[in-house]
Amino acid sequence: MGKILDGKALSKKIRKDVKVETDELIEKYGKTPHLVVVLVGDDAASETYVNSKERASKKAGIKSTVIKKGSSITENELISIIQGLNEDDDVHGILLQLPIPKHIDSEKVINMIDPLKDVDGFSNHHVARLNKGLDALVPCTPLGIMEMFKAYDIDLEGKHAVVMGRSQIVGKPMASLLLKANATVTVTHSRTKDMKAITKQADVLVVAIGKAKMVDESYIKEGAVLIDVGISRIDGKLYGDIDFEAVKDKAGYITPVPGGVGPMTIAMLLKNTLTCFKNIMNQ
Repeated sequence: MGKILDGKALSKKIRKDVKVETDELIEKYGKTPHLVVVLVGDDAASETYVNSKERASKKAGIKSTVIKKGSSITENELISIIQGLNEDDDVHGILLQLPIPKHIDSEKVINMIDPLKDVDGFSNHHVARLNKGLDALVPCTPLGIMEMFKAYDIDLEGKHAVVMGRSQIVGKPMASLLLKANATVTVTHSRTKDMKAITKQADVLVVAIGKAKMVDESYIKEGAVLIDVGISRIDGKLYGDIDFEAVKDKAGYITPVPGGVGPMTIAMLLKNTLTCFKNIMNQ
């Protein structure tokens, strides 16, 4: 069986380090890093994510505030909340929990967030910097995956990495980070022809498509590193995009669901909050 990439254990260690650094920063600046999450509507999965982000922040010594608004909020009302947070010197990180109701242009609202406070790294400012290989705030999920590669000494240089999915949140930033690490990168998506022929060449396969157990052993090559970003709930049980049981003996490394990429995403949110705090304090 492939080696398990244990995101739960690794994120615990990172969160402990974050707590130590948070305490040092509070001591140094006499201020507590403060993350504000804006939650719009009543998406159950989003509520769960926001609750776990809030718990993790508080445990790490980071002040956490959740602003919850109903789905009838207008785009202008939401933008004015963001602008107020931009101007508040006691707020160091702003996160707009996605998805938001369809009548609001999420792209427009995200780009209203001050780049210094954009903990998710979703604004055009950070996307452009990441694409150019410059220092940027990086979306938490791809950043967490890169931390896993580092922790498990997985060398990416010269490897063929295939990313399944081209979302702004995972697929595209993941491809940029893999390129930066000198991997040879292919991105596949719903319009890709003969997908299996491509994924079977992958030394590293990152799957972020949102289809439970879609990727079985016919998609992968022997000894590949498999990173499963997907999470779907079926009959009360959580599954990833990769059929874990079908591929575990063929994989070299594999992330479980749950307990793989998910905990790393939250750990990176805490790290990004501290990065925002330090950048603001050192202006």
